[in-house]
Amino acid sequence: MQPPPNELYTTFSFIGFVMCAIPMYWHLQARNIGTCLFMTWTGLGCLIQCINSIVWNKNMINRAPVYCDIVIHIQIGLSSAILACFLCINRRLYKITTHQGGMDTREEKRRGMIVDLLIGLGIPILQMVAQYVVSGCRYLIFEDFGPYHCTVPNIPAPFLVAAWPVMIGSVSLVYCVRSIYHLYKRQSQLSEMISFGCGLNRSFYIRLMILAGVEILGTIPLASFFIAMDIKQGLEPWVSWADVHSNYSVIAQVPSIFWKHNLYPTLGLEMSHWVLVLCAFIFFAFFGFGEEALHQLPSRVQVASQSFRLLHIVWHFHRAIACHFVFTPNEEQSWWRQGLRGAFKNEA
Repeated sequence: MQPPPNELYTTFSFIGFVMCAIPMYWHLQARNIGTCLFMTWTGLGCLIQCINSIVWNKNMINRAPVYCDIVIHIQIGLSSAILACFLCINRRLYKITTHQGGMDTREEKRRGMIVDLLIGLGIPILQMVAQYVVSGCRYLIFEDFGPYHCTVPNIPAPFLVAAWPVMIGSVSLVYCVRSIYHLYKRQSQLSEMISFGCGLNRSFYIRLMILAGVEILGTIPLASFFIAMDIKQGLEPWVSWADVHSNYSVIAQVPSIFWKHNLYPTLGLEMSHWVLVLCAFIFFAFFGFGEEALHQLPSRVQVASQSFRLLHIVWHFHRAIACHFVFTPNEEQSWWRQGLRGAFKNEA
């Protein structure tokens, strides 16, 4: 199973980052904490993976240990962070549909924002801590992918690492089903209910509800599939803390010929790549063309134009870095110059 070329992912991940950045201002104004956290986590993940696909293209050199340490912790948190954001969204939708009257006080709104922040930031941090229990080494570096966390496949691993999406998705499912139930019972009062959700209108509410439903339909089955795959691969018994962390200082480097010709690691790594891009595209499809977004169209066009100009520069740097590992020194120098000239030729 051969994954797509890095150049393709670099392009799509950068576009995903831009798609998350463009609607951020309006959602911040509306104080939609769940959607803001979703855009932040997804955009950050896309940006990191875009950088990694450039820096570690056709190589597995341990270039930036501190950066790699930071990146793997963000990667660990991302698997639960996006779902935690949807939990915040579903929780807010449920609160709106069950509102019995009266506007929320300033204190109630502030408390709700704090709870959303604790869910959207606290749960990923807890997962980062839990993963350290079964972390076998500092990190792995996969050629053509970059740094990735190392989880020892022992019995506690599925519960400490892989089960988080299932647990969060299940709680989110309960909120979503109850929201739909109350909405069905009180559909004639929908406009009145939405008026209590600051920053929401009818169209925005329906889009949030559909997006949350799509998330649930995709999250729990996919996470359950990976847990089943982990169990099928075989789990080692837990021996001791010292045994698991005996080689923690090791930084393992994995050539692409090893992981690209093995179905399970290829599937896992590529899914962690493309799921973030898919999330960014789906979110933009729901909220990038709404009425509230079209009001900001002129400024959005300007931002997009500047972003794609930057993408043009990034693309040529990608070629230049790739050539660094393919050509002889003389050819390498000329290709570096050609890459840099190509990047800035149209900027002049």
